[in-house]
Amino acid sequence: MKLVLSCAAIALALLATPALAQDAAALRTKALAATCANCHGTLGRAVEGAAVPGLAGLPASYMVDQLKAFKAGTRPATVMQQLAKGFSDAQIDQIAAYYAALNK
Repeated sequence: MKLVLSCAAIALALLATPALAQDAAALRTKALAATCANCHGTLGRAVEGAAVPGLAGLPASYMVDQLKAFKAGTRPATVMQQLAKGFSDAQIDQIAAYYAALNK
């Protein structure tokens, strides 16, 4: 009986591991995207009349292109060039996918 319970406990732990990894990855992506909130609003929803656009619901490909242009210095900006230089291409993809999935 103890062997059966031990095997069941091990099986459950192994099944739960991918779910925990996905939760951790989602949390890291959310934390990464939260760096945009000071200027672009909570959950990418800028305050009406703000000088900066909201990010929620923008196409991911558009956001990737814009962030990479900021990073390369080919798109003029006040602070975005410096901020974008701190993101890897993978992080840019994560941020873009996160905001693209949100409703405006």
